[in-house]
Amino acid sequence: MPTWLVAGLGNPGSKYERNRHNIGFRVVDALARAHNLSWKSGKGGDTASGLVGKHRAVLLKPMEFMNLSGFAVQRTAAFHSIEVPNILAVHDEIDLEHGVVRLKSGGGHGGHNGLRSIVEQLGDNGFARLRMGVGRDPNARPGAKDAAGWVLSDFPSAAGVDKLIAAGIEDIEAVLELGIVPAMNKHNARPAAV
Repeated sequence: MPTWLVAGLGNPGSKYERNRHNIGFRVVDALARAHNLSWKSGKGGDTASGLVGKHRAVLLKPMEFMNLSGFAVQRTAAFHSIEVPNILAVHDEIDLEHGVVRLKSGGGHGGHNGLRSIVEQLGDNGFARLRMGVGRDPNARPGAKDAAGWVLSDFPSAAGVDKLIAAGIEDIEAVLELGIVPAMNKHNARPAAV
């Protein structure tokens, strides 16, 4: 069975910890806790390796900023001989309403700087994605393109982030157990987690 690389995307530092943009970090942190995996600091990223259920996985939090995430993903995948189809990127998604969690196999970067960096560094967009819906700023001008202020702001305390994270963990476990397409078929019709 192949080893999976599960890369949670975010920005390093306590200032960004609770941002919408850091939901990827929070999901892999919770996944590591759930499976008793310990984090180690390495070149460009923190990793936790071991079994997630019955499946071998390397969890990664790139410690370069979001728009440079691809360097740590590429290095970690190369070091562990993990093929692109066995990489799963966990990221915030403004094109999904808050609380909606969806799996995706391959595709473009949709303007997400972390995904753009991964595609550039891997030279391949065939990796899987776990899209964590954070919605769009309800106060933004219609058609506004710049969402940086929204994704770099914290979730409100009543946002149900724990439920969102729990749904993300379920999806990751399903991908490792079943593969990306069967996991998509099983989970993508679920209602919003919050």
